[in-house]
Amino acid sequence: MTDSPAAPPAPAPPPAGSFAPLHRPVFAVLWAATVLGNTGSFMRDVASAWLVTDLSASPAAVAAVQAAGMLPIFLLAIPAGVLSDILDRRRFLIAIQFMLGAVSLTLMLLSLSGLMSVSSLIALTFVGGIGAALMGPTWQSIVPELVPRAEMKSAVALNSLGINIARSIGPAVGGLLLAAFGAAVAYGADVASYIIVIAALVWWKRAPDQQDELREHFGGAFRAGLRYARSSRELHVVLLRAVVFFAFASAIWALLPLVTRELLHGSAAFYGLLLGAVGAGAILGALALPWLRDRLDADGLMLVAALVTGLAAGLLALAPPQWAAVPVLLIMGGAWIVALTTLNATAQAILPNWVRGRALAVYLTVFNGAMAGGSLAWGLIAQEIGLSATLFAAAAGLVVSGLIVHRVALPTGDADLSPSNHWPEPLLAEPVPGDRGPVLILIEYRIARTERDGFLAALERLSQARRRDGAYDWGVTEDAADPELIVEWFLVDSWAEHLRQHRRASHSDADIQEEVRKFHLLEQGPVVRHFLAVEPRHRHGNPSGGS
Repeated sequence: MTDSPAAPPAPAPPPAGSFAPLHRPVFAVLWAATVLGNTGSFMRDVASAWLVTDLSASPAAVAAVQAAGMLPIFLLAIPAGVLSDILDRRRFLIAIQFMLGAVSLTLMLLSLSGLMSVSSLIALTFVGGIGAALMGPTWQSIVPELVPRAEMKSAVALNSLGINIARSIGPAVGGLLLAAFGAAVAYGADVASYIIVIAALVWWKRAPDQQDELREHFGGAFRAGLRYARSSRELHVVLLRAVVFFAFASAIWALLPLVTRELLHGSAAFYGLLLGAVGAGAILGALALPWLRDRLDADGLMLVAALVTGLAAGLLALAPPQWAAVPVLLIMGGAWIVALTTLNATAQAILPNWVRGRALAVYLTVFNGAMAGGSLAWGLIAQEIGLSATLFAAAAGLVVSGLIVHRVALPTGDADLSPSNHWPEPLLAEPVPGDRGPVLILIEYRIARTERDGFLAALERLSQARRRDGAYDWGVTEDAADPELIVEWFLVDSWAEHLRQHRRASHSDADIQEEVRKFHLLEQGPVVRHFLAVEPRHRHGNPSGGS
């Protein structure tokens, strides 16, 4: 008898740790390309921000350029999130890179020809903002395709780190190129960075999307995303905290070019150095985050970020020496990344996968809306009361608002939001077309009168899940002849949307539903009925056909 062949050795487990995703070639290549692409974008931004101060001394004009880049993200992030879910993401990203490259190429040609004006700079910055709006949710959406679920948090953290590496390098290099060779060279370097990103995306052989009869279309996906955002109370808390922080913190970003020129008496190179200090501070803040999280919860981190950013604004208002301004921007960058990462991580933790791109787009809309609106407001305020007074006002706003909203606790994000598939398939007499609707779902419970208050409280929590996952209306009724018979009802747009609702129900929803079912008196579970809208045969005139 011969020995059986030895079993092949088990594959080595994937490397663990914060840098594990970089061992995966596709993620590593796209991550490196993104760092280079963002570096070019920051070089473009520093050139535009400084160039506008040469074209106009008006604080409003300077702030308008900042706002022009952020406003499209405020306006288009949600449609972009929908598109990221229904289009081929790789091809979509390639098209966006071509558009952004064309913007920077136009900026370069206008600078070389001496035809640049404030209006053309603002217009092209706005178009670049459109590209950024389309790209943001899509880049975030491809991460689960590049790494396994166990490495998701590390991948998200590496993406944040990459952005801040670019933030530390891009402005400094852009400032040096601007001072040595002019804005056209800085814009040309940005064009080259887009070529690198396009090459990386072409190299990535993404698996084609699978055909799915329940795949959403733009209109329905758009409504579903808005419905989820409207119904998620946890997301509302994150959005509130984001608006309050970024509306006040935007003052530093909007006014920094003028602060550099007028309060600190610095050059374009020094402006790039200050932005590089912000990026370096962000990297240090990201590296310090694990240590900080061991000592502070999310609310504590946000309070520290608000207080430190307020301190930075106040110190800049005092017009410190140039050497002192660098560490001020360094600590401000650390506080900025702490706030940004804390809010983004909280948003990621409370969102199920099926709506992640769209809900994150809502978060990006609020973030950039606060930044754009804040930039315009602080620019107008500075024009009236001066730079120093405006920075003092922003500093006071950060401190006071940070202390107030600290009482509105951020959600923990501990719930299991993965699909549970615990809903049974509906009983059908015959197949139902997916576009038929609306659909009325009735669930009949038998509840003891003494248990009614507890049942209704649990049912209210379940109603939030119903609305988030697809219901556009919800209610509860009792039988007038039998008050122990209570009927929960909700309406869904179509039969296909109700089947998607089956897929979306999470383990957390299942736990709440089980809590509700415990109040049901009968061993047999609650009765579930599905009612489809019926089109009347005669909308007008006499049903008998008489005149």
